[in-house]
Amino acid sequence: MMPPKPAAGDVADEQPEPPDEDPDVAEADPTGRYLRYREIIGAGSSKTVYKAFDAVDGIEVAWGKVEINERIMGSSKELQRLRTEIQLLKSLQHKHILKLYASWVDTNRRTVNIVTELFTSGNLREYRTKHKKVDMKAMRRWAKQILTGLEYLHSQKPPIIHRDLKCDNIFINGNHGKVKIGDFGLAMVMQQRKTRSIQGTIEFMAPELFGENYNELVDIYSFGMCMLEMVTCECPYSECKGFIQIYKKITEGVKPAALSKVKDAEVRGFIESCLASVSDRLPASELLKSPFLQSDDANHRSSNSVQEPVKFPENNFTKDEPIFVSLAPNNGTVNGKEQSFILVLQKSDFLLEGNMSTTNPVMLFLRFPGPDGKFKNVQFPFDMEKDTSLSVSTEMVEQLELPEWNNPVLAELIDAFLLHILPSWKPCVKVGKMLPSSS
Repeated sequence: MMPPKPAAGDVADEQPEPPDEDPDVAEADPTGRYLRYREIIGAGSSKTVYKAFDAVDGIEVAWGKVEINERIMGSSKELQRLRTEIQLLKSLQHKHILKLYASWVDTNRRTVNIVTELFTSGNLREYRTKHKKVDMKAMRRWAKQILTGLEYLHSQKPPIIHRDLKCDNIFINGNHGKVKIGDFGLAMVMQQRKTRSIQGTIEFMAPELFGENYNELVDIYSFGMCMLEMVTCECPYSECKGFIQIYKKITEGVKPAALSKVKDAEVRGFIESCLASVSDRLPASELLKSPFLQSDDANHRSSNSVQEPVKFPENNFTKDEPIFVSLAPNNGTVNGKEQSFILVLQKSDFLLEGNMSTTNPVMLFLRFPGPDGKFKNVQFPFDMEKDTSLSVSTEMVEQLELPEWNNPVLAELIDAFLLHILPSWKPCVKVGKMLPSSS
């Protein structure tokens, strides 16, 4: 007998049912309604999205899994806050917001599971890469739909902020051109994992996100970057060689080089209005009134608006490159209170950072280029009494399926970090020249 149809979005601390007899089925949700397949359709630093099946309605769906760290799992207050915010997501009903069908916390596996509708045409980045010649009329329609979805999120009380809006998180139905904002639930959950602001895709992050005070207008900035990528087929700041260069340009107010490739003044002006300083940035409701979006003529063509698409940068690593070192404020200074600092080390496109503290284990954050050319993030603990740089880097290379040559690079960065906070540390590999990042 088919299981009863549960209320959409129910959250439960129940464990998944045993997999169906089908070998392709990895697990079922607590009600038995949703079956997760082993096929991965998307992945990030701390989330994985699988194809799944709704046995009640007979439709394919997406099943996202997000890791929860020990801080959340060890606090009943934080867990309850997480449940409350996930429950809020199920109440969102809008034609340009990806539908959330179910969600629950798996305490044994320390994950949050979110089941949503599935868009078979993929995300906007994949779609735009596949279809190079897109009329500006179509892009205006996409922009209107995205802004309408943002207007809805931002009109909630309190406003719901996506914080990680990018073309990868905007999904499209290629049959009729309908787009929906997705992964805002996963983005919200991932914000629970750590309080630091560097969370998400840095190329699309508004400058104020690196501080402590920001509002829903950070999503408008990210939307502007999405528009820039849609128009140029180029990832913002692709001219930069690594995380630190991008971070410096964003915080110094330097716009991406791709913006200069937008030839049409009206298109460029609209994008620039989204990327304006927060005091001058318009909300979604006002941007929807823009003359650019009101025009339905076909005078603006993608081929006339930009130069030829530029490929994403490739890794230019050489073993003789130095390690660049810098300090970044963590929590800032309030009423004279001493601020804490983050130590940042970069070698080629690899970046390692962590708090300037000898507390064991030390939590480290690694940013590295994935096989697809996109930067990925991973957080991991390092036990200074039990671990070695090589043992940890070897494990990471295996688990993340990185090229073998990444191993000594990661080990060198870990050893270099530990030498800064613990001068008596004995490195496993030779640590090369270290220079201030300003040089």
